[in-house]
Amino acid sequence: MKTCDAIVEILKREGVEVLFGYPRNALLEAAAEGNIRTIIPRQERIGLHMADAYSRLTKGEKIGVFTCQHGPGAEVAYAGVAQAFGESVPILFMPGGYATPIAHVGRNYNSVRNMAQITKVAEPLNFPAHTSAVMRRAFTALRNGRGGPALVELPFDVLEQEGAEVDYQPALRTKFGPDGESVARAAQLLCAAKRPVIYAGQGIHWASAYAELRELAELLAIPVCTSLPGKSSFDETHPLALGSGGAAMPYAVRHFLEESDLILGAGCSFTSTAFGIRMPTGKTVIHATLDPIELNRAVATDVALIGDARLSLRALIEACKAIVGGTPRDASAVAAQIKSVSDDWLAKWMPKLTSNQVPITPYRVLWDLQHTVDVANTIITHDAGSPRDQLTPFWKTTAPHTFLGWGKTTQLGYGLGLALGAKLACPDKLCINVWGDAAIGFTGMDFETAVRERLPIMSILLNNSSMAMELSIMPTATEKYRSTDIGGNYAQFAQALGGHGERITTVEEIIPAIRRGIAATQAGKPVLLEFMTSQEQDFSRYP
Repeated sequence: MKTCDAIVEILKREGVEVLFGYPRNALLEAAAEGNIRTIIPRQERIGLHMADAYSRLTKGEKIGVFTCQHGPGAEVAYAGVAQAFGESVPILFMPGGYATPIAHVGRNYNSVRNMAQITKVAEPLNFPAHTSAVMRRAFTALRNGRGGPALVELPFDVLEQEGAEVDYQPALRTKFGPDGESVARAAQLLCAAKRPVIYAGQGIHWASAYAELRELAELLAIPVCTSLPGKSSFDETHPLALGSGGAAMPYAVRHFLEESDLILGAGCSFTSTAFGIRMPTGKTVIHATLDPIELNRAVATDVALIGDARLSLRALIEACKAIVGGTPRDASAVAAQIKSVSDDWLAKWMPKLTSNQVPITPYRVLWDLQHTVDVANTIITHDAGSPRDQLTPFWKTTAPHTFLGWGKTTQLGYGLGLALGAKLACPDKLCINVWGDAAIGFTGMDFETAVRERLPIMSILLNNSSMAMELSIMPTATEKYRSTDIGGNYAQFAQALGGHGERITTVEEIIPAIRRGIAATQAGKPVLLEFMTSQEQDFSRYP
């Protein structure tokens, strides 16, 4: 059979139901003929972001797959692949390639060569007879170990060639856990600690280690905070929850980390980034991670637990029970301390969260949003810049994978594609992206993709008519040339693209507009609610 038809058969055997892509690539037509749904965004980057969210919310059971044209298509796609690599998300990227005789000639863009550093594996499919072997290696990389993109480059002449055979079984999915000696030592340190804190990352999501995380926290009465990618892995209304942190965070996160004597990093990388939590020094650190390359990279580690987060936490729980017994420690004192610190912090922010000022403060918009939607049945994501720091400290998740957080790399406009992919993966959920008027300039045209593909998301746009985060560092450019000013009526833009669009300028209209937006999504229409907001410069940051 033709190479493209063989690939489609392999994708089906791997459970792929959707192919995201941008023409021109023969695989798109072959997939449609094979009854795999093809979704065409307005640009390559958004298609990769959709595949990203699709993989996240199916926890890699259904891998997000994206294909595109050779040359310019692959070049534009680079940013989306880099984002998935930074966030450790498994997606299969199958760009077209120049014909094999000229694939490595002159200045022709070669994806294997140019994307090797932002993929787990990257290889070309140069011969039809190699189809099964190449695809098997790609899916094995995707289903095992730390997440990240796998790349298979498809030279356009090979795709149409006969001679491919499908000798293929779905790739095995394996898990491994930590060694017993390390588990025993970690348990001794953890049980002896006076003020331990758990810092949970997105490995909890990938391993579905929610019950284990909660059991360990309750067994030893340990406060829990999460990274942005790990947000919603622990119920943030739980008495032991500190909240989630990036550049902005609830004060309880910083307070308890600083006061701790031991930090257990569970399913996290401890990556050093301006958009993540800075870990205090001088603490005993237990690092439970899937990828040993992260050890001692940003945080000095005393004990390492290498393996799947669920297996690591289960082993740690059993070892701790052997030390302290099966009865959970009394958590009332630490819970009371968490409540006291959290209540004091929130009281200081309530004037902004409930402000009646005009222009509306973005904090009031997001506070009313949280108290209008069904949080447990909502999947929400932020965008880069101010929306991330205004949303994440205050939004309290109660159910797993209801918040798509990110921050290893922070490309503007990422949130829209994530919301679209989330809606595809979880059609019964209300899927929301929160962005600003800078982010919409990068990916806003793909609101039309939501309309065309019948993906009724709700897009919350905070429009302060400026690049607000740059105001303090570009005062001269702003004053002399208005360099940070941005303009546009985005509600009308959404309407023109066939969606439901509203511009909201008064506090009284916030909740009614949100309710109308929810109703519109339930009727099958994508929604963009444009809130005219102040140029807010205050953030809950504790460096």
